[in-house]
Amino acid sequence: MDEIKEKQELPVLVLPDMVLLHETNMNLKITKKMGKEIHKRVKDYDYFGIAVASKEGVPARFYAESDIYHTGTLIKIENAAEMRDFYHLKIEIIERAKIDELIKDGINYRAKYHLIPDINDLDQENQEEILKHVGYLVSEISENFKESKAYADQIKQMTDVNKVIANVFPYMRLSLEEKQDFLETRSLKKKSLKFLDILIEQKESIQFQMEMAAKLNEEMNKKHRENLLKEQLRVIQDELSESEGTRKKDYRELIDESDMPDDVREIALEEVNKLERQGPHSSEENVIRNYLDLLVALPWGESQIKDIDIEAARKVLNEEHYGLDKVKDRIIQHLTVMKLKQNKQGSILLLVGPPGTGKTSLGKSIAEALERKYVRISLGGVKDESEIRGHRRTYVGALPGRIINGMKRAGTKNPVFILDEVDKLMASYSGDPASALLEVLDPEQNNTFSDHYLEVPYDLSDVFFIATANSLKGIPSPLKDRMEIIQIGSYTSHEKFHIAKNHLLAEVLEDNGLDESKILLEDDAIKTIIEKYTREAGVRGLKRQLETVARVASEKIVLEKVSLPYVVKTNMLYDLLGHELIQVHIAGKKNPPGVVTGLAWTPVGGDILFIEGAFMPGTGKLMLTGQLGDVMKESAKISQSLIRSRLAFNLKKAEFEKKDLHIHVPSGAIPKDGPSAGVALLTTIASLVTGREVDPKLAMTGEISLRGAVLPVGGIKEKVLAAHRAGIKKVILPQENFNDLDEVPDDVKKEIEFITVETVEDVINQTIGLELPKPLMMEMSPDSLSGGAGT
Repeated sequence: MDEIKEKQELPVLVLPDMVLLHETNMNLKITKKMGKEIHKRVKDYDYFGIAVASKEGVPARFYAESDIYHTGTLIKIENAAEMRDFYHLKIEIIERAKIDELIKDGINYRAKYHLIPDINDLDQENQEEILKHVGYLVSEISENFKESKAYADQIKQMTDVNKVIANVFPYMRLSLEEKQDFLETRSLKKKSLKFLDILIEQKESIQFQMEMAAKLNEEMNKKHRENLLKEQLRVIQDELSESEGTRKKDYRELIDESDMPDDVREIALEEVNKLERQGPHSSEENVIRNYLDLLVALPWGESQIKDIDIEAARKVLNEEHYGLDKVKDRIIQHLTVMKLKQNKQGSILLLVGPPGTGKTSLGKSIAEALERKYVRISLGGVKDESEIRGHRRTYVGALPGRIINGMKRAGTKNPVFILDEVDKLMASYSGDPASALLEVLDPEQNNTFSDHYLEVPYDLSDVFFIATANSLKGIPSPLKDRMEIIQIGSYTSHEKFHIAKNHLLAEVLEDNGLDESKILLEDDAIKTIIEKYTREAGVRGLKRQLETVARVASEKIVLEKVSLPYVVKTNMLYDLLGHELIQVHIAGKKNPPGVVTGLAWTPVGGDILFIEGAFMPGTGKLMLTGQLGDVMKESAKISQSLIRSRLAFNLKKAEFEKKDLHIHVPSGAIPKDGPSAGVALLTTIASLVTGREVDPKLAMTGEISLRGAVLPVGGIKEKVLAAHRAGIKKVILPQENFNDLDEVPDDVKKEIEFITVETVEDVINQTIGLELPKPLMMEMSPDSLSGGAGT
């Protein structure tokens, strides 16, 4: 000890996550790099050093003073040996030491220190009592482990409390902070009692874990016994069934009875042979059984050809769907072709339209009309190709794709198969499900559809596929080309009224426990709900509002606050549904110069919009406001150029270069774009520069070109209905859109005068009454222009 006291400084050895307790020796296995470093540093100090622990959570690096504990142990390395994979150190742990000062030594530290031995406040009698308890606890713990009795006997023979603690300490499960706290405890009495507490806690923890392990083992034995008994019971039941003549059929019989093609039958029998070779506890047995169950459950034989009753089919469609006359005619035509072709499906239908317009229910009606099974799968958000084609059986938990699963559910080879939301498919790292559908929906390929799980070709040529989508934009072109597209437009208010009265109302009343003897809705109330409480192309919102009325009414009826039947009138809707949700634009009584009524198409129907213009002193700039898109901005610039070219001689005092033109479309929070506002923008500028008013009951739609031609646009039906709703009496349309008026209901056409135009001169004449000569280029034929290049 005197030799140690002479050393004023010793190297500090940082041992991550390790606290050494004095009064014992220890063998350490550490990395070669750390072992060589420690050996090199203690060599010049007679192999003495101060071992300290790094604080919890501090990574091994260049330690700061705050990263290490300042209480450690004085150690001496008695032996160091470099092994193949590690460094072996034999250490004598001498005494507790307190660091007084840390001295930087390159990236390491040296320390000035002093020794702090234990305070012996425990007499001999108490020491013996503690040793007795420690020996007893160690013996109890060692009983739970094999080959630990010798170690327990060795502990019992020790007579020094510190040596006992130091020998047992490394095997105790304590956190780093708990170990450091134990090291810093100098009172022998406190340390001994703390050690006893830890031993008791460890003993209880080990016993609890052993009990849990025993219970788990017992439970597993019980399950094994139950499985064995179940297997024996199954064998007994099979024998009983055979004796009673109700034996369950095996796979070979099921395969023979099925209508599988020969090549599929061979594969199925191979799987049966493989199943019979499996052991009683084979992990592959369930995989093979699931595969065989699918093979025998799928419909393989020829489908029964039923004659299609076209009149009955039309009756079903008319009874279940009001309106949509063109759509129903197109479906009937398709069914007629199927009848002539002996029910062979030659194309796939794609019903495209806004939400709530009855696309899926039309498919269901087709299935009913054809007397076929109805199967539906939703493809919205599907982004994994295996959802369509299935997983390969090599994967754990492999399943067939949705197409094959749908055929299994149908149980027949010619169901009506609805592919809902086909435009919502998403490509991802898992593949492109839209590409996987190409084979399904191609009449030239789907007679040998390949599912990854099935691994044999399956014939889908008899399936009547009907896909639905809200928009064509999200459907890849190759997939779109394989389907015959049927567009479903938005419902008119008249159609919505009949749908509500004939279909929705009865369904809503039934869902809410009501009937016509308890509640009645006046026709005007239904029309008001349609016009002022819903704004949609379909009827889902209308159904929700009817459900709200039914719920409020049911409360009043149950509480007996009203007499029956409870009649809902228009003036009661505010109390039932709150304030009106939709503000319908109405044509004004008078428009000042520069204000024109245009017509717009929206996903929920048509609408009118007012286009306003103003002149102001400036430099000839064109300002556009109202969140106009690029197409409308271009239309405004074309309109300005046409007005300047057509009216320049008529309005010599207009001075376009000295005035700025500002065009605004109200409802600026709503983005507006589309090729149908050119005529309205042209009329706005013409009205503004001439000072002539435009009839407020006149609305218009159409696009214009720079040469002055009026071009056709879409959405005529929706736009005309919006005009009728707003009280418009005249509508200007492009000449080429005249045939589109066939889609407009007759009662609407009777109340509106339609004016068709071909050129901007026609537009200016019809709107502000100014006659302009047509430019020569508009009157000359293309043939007369072709020969001018060479002259």
